[in-house]
Amino acid sequence: MSSEPPPPLAAIPAGHGGPQFIPRPAGARPGAPAPWSELPGAARRVELDALARRLQEQPPAVRSAETSQRLSAVLIPLYLDRGETTVILTRRASHLRTHGREVSFPGGGREPADADLWATARREAQEEIGLDPAAAVRIGELTPFFTVGSDSLVYSYVAELPAGRPEGLRPDPAEVEKILHVPLSELLAPEIYRQELWPRDGTLRPISFFEIPGDTIWGATAAILRQLLVLATGLTAR
Repeated sequence: MSSEPPPPLAAIPAGHGGPQFIPRPAGARPGAPAPWSELPGAARRVELDALARRLQEQPPAVRSAETSQRLSAVLIPLYLDRGETTVILTRRASHLRTHGREVSFPGGGREPADADLWATARREAQEEIGLDPAAAVRIGELTPFFTVGSDSLVYSYVAELPAGRPEGLRPDPAEVEKILHVPLSELLAPEIYRQELWPRDGTLRPISFFEIPGDTIWGATAAILRQLLVLATGLTAR
């Protein structure tokens, strides 16, 4: 890597970003633009039916043969609100020992009583935000990923809420500070997404960010959203 100082990082739009702590290392530099940055505005509007079709066309997620890994699952709840495909996210409680106030999907580790990881994702959503498991219809699955910090293999399940915006959601104060309802078109706005390259072990690791009003989405959640949005806009397969 060059010994010259890195170029400045992109400015966060006024009124965007939030209280999340970003452990940005020295030497972080701007990365690539959003994959959808050159799409016209009309192409940045996600049709839920089209997304469901693309998810069904993907090959099945590869299951890990590693039994020593901790298995976890997250739910990606999507619904239509006045024609806008909207995702439900959470801001984690500030008192949590790890990842306090970070934006995430409802989810957690598999428990012995869970029939499968799909059941894990729905149970966690019910516990964290009060989402009725029967309200979520599974429409697809994204590529699993491994989290080093928690030594966990995470499966991401995309679900449609056919009844629309769910009523009666309430955050579990033990885990969740706030429930977020974010239109996917907002996440696809060119100024919202940015990538940074963080130096680690002699290489530059790409880290995704979404700077929305009041919050910064980054880390694993941003990586999942990036994968979902690339698929939603038809740019490439999984």
